[in-house]
Amino acid sequence: LALSPQLVALVTLICFAASHSHEAYTALAAMEVAITVLLFLLYLLQLDKRLSWFFWPLADIFNSVIAALFLLIVCLFAVIIKTNSGTLVGGVFGLILLALCIVDAVLLFQKINFGRS
Repeated sequence: LALSPQLVALVTLICFAASHSHEAYTALAAMEVAITVLLFLLYLLQLDKRLSWFFWPLADIFNSVIAALFLLIVCLFAVIIKTNSGTLVGGVFGLILLALCIVDAVLLFQKINFGRS
């Protein structure tokens, strides 16, 4: 499950870019690929422990929620308008990424205890 959002975001980006769909679709997918890769590297290199003054899990939750909102809007438009098959496939993978973002946000929120024991 750790690499699945990055892979789905990459497939979404490739589908939107290859189909020459609207720039907003491609930009959103590229932004999500970049952010998820950067957060993955942050945790992989354990930079979150060095920058302990910032609460990284909460930032990851906000990223997942905001990405889910943008993906909902953009990918629904991509699926509804479906200018070509690449846009349709990119929209479907974007909706799968939306579900993964929601699952990620819920699982992270359950791990955070906010000082409760």
